[in-house]
Amino acid sequence: MLRHELQPGKLIAGAVLLLTGVLYAGDADGAWETPWFVAIPLVTGGLCLAGAVALVTSRVRRRRRSIPTTTDAPGPDMTT
Repeated sequence: MLRHELQPGKLIAGAVLLLTGVLYAGDADGAWETPWFVAIPLVTGGLCLAGAVALVTSRVRRRRRSIPTTTDAPGPDMTT
């Protein structure tokens, strides 16, 4: 059983920040050369994408909560 809802926006933000950290860790280790300015568009673009995904996710969840299900609708009166 899930203890909390999946939040794809936070997942994307974490993945982008992790990728940025891995890029600079590889540069510090000497495995490859990463220019200093790579982090700015990578982090900015990733956070904008994460925000857009979070916005879409919240709209979809709000819409699903507002749509009545067929089991909630009153049925025919069967008392007679």
